[in-house]
Amino acid sequence: MDLRQFLMCLSLCTAFALSKPTEKKDRVHHEPQLSDKVHNDDQSFDYDHDAFLGAEEAKTFDQLTPEESKERLGKIVSKIDGDKDGFVTVDELKDWIKFAQKRWIYEDVERQWKGHDLNEDGLVSWEEYKNATYGYVLDDPDPDDGFNYKQMMVRDERRFKMADKNGDLIATKEEFTAFLHPEEYDYMKDIVVQETMEDIDKNADGFIDLEEYIGDMYSHDGNVDEPEWVKTEREQFVEFRDKNRDGKMDKEETKDWILPSDYDHAEAEARHLVYESDQNKDGKLTKEEIVDKYDLFVGSQATDFGEALVRHDEF
Repeated sequence: MDLRQFLMCLSLCTAFALSKPTEKKDRVHHEPQLSDKVHNDDQSFDYDHDAFLGAEEAKTFDQLTPEESKERLGKIVSKIDGDKDGFVTVDELKDWIKFAQKRWIYEDVERQWKGHDLNEDGLVSWEEYKNATYGYVLDDPDPDDGFNYKQMMVRDERRFKMADKNGDLIATKEEFTAFLHPEEYDYMKDIVVQETMEDIDKNADGFIDLEEYIGDMYSHDGNVDEPEWVKTEREQFVEFRDKNRDGKMDKEETKDWILPSDYDHAEAEARHLVYESDQNKDGKLTKEEIVDKYDLFVGSQATDFGEALVRHDEF
């Protein structure tokens, strides 16, 4: 599927979504939960395994013997210890948990990287990205599908320049990740807000008023009666979104809406893991302390079998 076909498909999907008047569009970027399991260490460490490894990776450990799990865990600890001082701190553990939880982002970047690093020099320039992404479609001034590709390209270029910290229009893999997933980087949050406002601000006055706010997430489609959630959103806009009560959201108010300051689940889990494993109570972990407490961090055939026995006994 080429870019034009993909965008046409995306357009049709969007139109289909908007044709459902009771469906709500969510623009808020929340930090996801670390696991869908209940966090109760008295019952099992499943939540901790998902948090530490990511849910999919955690499943692979359940097939290993305890010895194999410990060996693989030891190798992971070496990666977590960023400064190679022999200790794992709360901050290092928090960074690892965030990496494990967002592994899909890095996998997505790897896939896209191969298609955009055209000269295979380990960098992606703006010219490479532009040519790989838009290519021949820019030569057609009046595409059949109605998309304004040049306008899209201008928007992409602006975001690329924001991600490109040194301004050389050449992205490292980290900068390319910030370009593709700007909501994950603090220095990219302004561009997320700007793009969101441009999408919703139909009269281009630089603000989001109540009708624009509602119109972005709900289509009347001739229906007189609004669903209850729409009425609730109107109240939310008046009571909470529009903080200065001027009838519209400015940039800061929009930022507070779409990028809320969520509870840091990764930090809480990192502190929990350190507290439970820190034998000498010095506030940091050695590889030996982590491996000694391996069943808290990772699963194995033994822990999986043990939990199965517990569930069988309860049944």
